Amino acid sequence: MTLEQLLLALKARYRIVLVAALVTVCVALAVSLATPKTYIATSAVVVDVKSADPIAGSILPALTQPSYMATQLDIIQSDRVASRVVTMLKMDQGDDVKAAWLKATDGKGSLVSWLAGGLRGALDAKPARDSNVIAISYKGRDPKLSADVANAFAQAFIDTSVELRTEPARRYLGYFDKQAQAARDRLEKAQTALSKFQRDNGIIVASDERYDVESARLSELSSQLSAIQGQKADSQSRVNQVKDSTASLQEVLQSPLVQSLKSEVARQEAKVQQMNQTLGPNNPAMQQAQAELRSLRSRLGGETQQIANGVATNNRVNVQREADLKAAVEAQKVRLLKLKQDRDSAAVLQRDVDGAKSAFDAVSQRQTQSNLESQSNQTNIAILNPAIEPSKAAGPRIGVNLAIALLAGLLLGTGAALLMEQMDRRVRSMTDLSRALGLPVLGALGGPVPHDTLIARLSGRPSRKPRLGFRGPLLGS
Repeated sequence: MTLEQLLLALKARYRIVLVAALVTVCVALAVSLATPKTYIATSAVVVDVKSADPIAGSILPALTQPSYMATQLDIIQSDRVASRVVTMLKMDQGDDVKAAWLKATDGKGSLVSWLAGGLRGALDAKPARDSNVIAISYKGRDPKLSADVANAFAQAFIDTSVELRTEPARRYLGYFDKQAQAARDRLEKAQTALSKFQRDNGIIVASDERYDVESARLSELSSQLSAIQGQKADSQSRVNQVKDSTASLQEVLQSPLVQSLKSEVARQEAKVQQMNQTLGPNNPAMQQAQAELRSLRSRLGGETQQIANGVATNNRVNVQREADLKAAVEAQKVRLLKLKQDRDSAAVLQRDVDGAKSAFDAVSQRQTQSNLESQSNQTNIAILNPAIEPSKAAGPRIGVNLAIALLAGLLLGTGAALLMEQMDRRVRSMTDLSRALGLPVLGALGGPVPHDTLIARLSGRPSRKPRLGFRGPLLGS
C-alpha cells in the first residue's frame, strides 16, 4: 500500500481512528483517576573509597575497583537488607499482615521474607554519575511510610555493611585464637628446653663470657708450655754439659762460693808446694797443710756436685712442668670444645625460642587486629541526605498517561482502520482503478462513483442509480 492509498484509507475511515483514540484516552483517564496516589522518598548515602581503614591503616584495593559500587547496589537490594528493614519497622507485627501472608502463601515460607520481597519490588537504588553517592528510593502509597522505608533501607545498608566486615573477622578471631595458643605452647616448650639446657650446662646466656675466659686461659697455658719447653731444652743441654765437664757449667763458673773455694785451694796448693820444699812429708805442719788442702778440694768438689745436682733437678722439674702443662692444655682444649658445643647447642635452642617468639608475636598481632575488627562498628558508608516525607505524589501522572493513551489510541485506531481496509478494499483513486483493471486511465467523468455502481459497470449489469456527467478533460486521444 502506497502512501496515497494509506492517506485515502485513513481519510475514509477517520471515524474509527478518532473513536479508538477517544476510547483509549477515556480508559486511561478512568484508570489514572482510580489508581491510588504513590509517593517516592529518596535517601542518599555516600561510600568513601579513599579514606584509610581505621584498623588496618591502609586503603583496601577492593574499594578502588569498578565492581565495588555494583556490589554495594546488590547489597542494598538483597534479602538480608530488606529483612532487616522489616524487622526495624516492625512490619511483621500485625494480625492483618499475617492474615494477608497466610492468604497469599498458605503459610509457606517466612513472613519476613514475604514482606522483604514486597519491599524489594518497590525499591530503586541508583548510583550518581561520576560520584560515590547512592540514591535509595522507595515508592509507596503513604508518604510517611515511604520516607521511613527509604531511611530504614539506608540504615540497614550501613548495619549490614558493618556485619559483613565483622562476621569474617569473628571467624578469623576464632582461628587466630587457636593459632595463638599453639604458638604460645611452642614458645613455652622452646623456652623450657633452653632454660633446662643452660641450667644443666651452667650457661647463663647463649653468648656466655665463659667461652672467652676459657679461650684466654688456653692461650695462657699454651704460652706457659712454650716457655717451659724452652727452659727444658736449656736445662737438658746443661745436664748434657754436666756429663762432659762439671767445671765448665755456667752456674759453677758464676758461683761466688766455688770461686772462693778455688782461690783457697790454689793458695793452699801453693802453700803445700812451698812447705814441701822445706819440710818432709811426715812433718806435722806438712800433714796439716795437706789435710787442709784435701778438705778444701773436698768442699770444692761437693759444691760443684751440688750445683750439678741442682741443674739435674731443675731439668727434672722442667720436664715435669712440661708434662703438666701439656696435660693442662689438652684438658683446656677439651673443656673449650665442650663449652663451644654447649654454646652452639644453646644458640640453636635460642634460635628456636626466637622463631617461636616471632611466630607468636605475628599471630598475636593478627589476633588483636581481628579482635578489633570483630568489635568495630565503623564503616566507610554514611547517610548524606535522609529521606523526607514527600509533599507531592509521584503518580499517577494524569497528563503523561493521557498523552501516552492518545498516542496509543491513534496507533490502535490506525491499525484497526488499516485492518478493515485490507479486509474490505475500496477503489479510492484512479491508481486503484488502473491496478484493478490492468488498463490505463484515459479520463474521469462525473463525481466519485459509488462502490456498488463501479462493480455493476465492471460486470456489465445496470446500476441502480445511473449518473452521467463530465468531470475533467478527456485524457488521451
